[in-house]
Amino acid sequence: MLSEKEILQIAEKYVKQIEEESKLSLIIATEYTIKKKYGHIYFYTDKKYYETKDEKYNTLAGGGPFLVENETGKVIQFGSSQTEEYYIQEYEAGRYPDK
Repeated sequence: MLSEKEILQIAEKYVKQIEEESKLSLIIATEYTIKKKYGHIYFYTDKKYYETKDEKYNTLAGGGPFLVENETGKVIQFGSSQTEEYYIQEYEAGRYPDK
């Protein structure tokens, strides 16, 4: 099982990859992290928006939360068309991602 520090490092690396692809400056909003027995669910957003809360910087579209499994370190990107509760329930039921 991975430590919390290792899980966070995986999450930061994942967001860095998204940042490089999107050319946006992103940040993990760690205060919204959901800790489950199987891993941590992280939320990320535009860094300028996070720091200012000014809606004109809220430019990130489709940036749904993601899970880092604590056994494998695998990252599972959740969608953004449903609530995070929906994706959590689907994951816990073994239906997400498609099996």
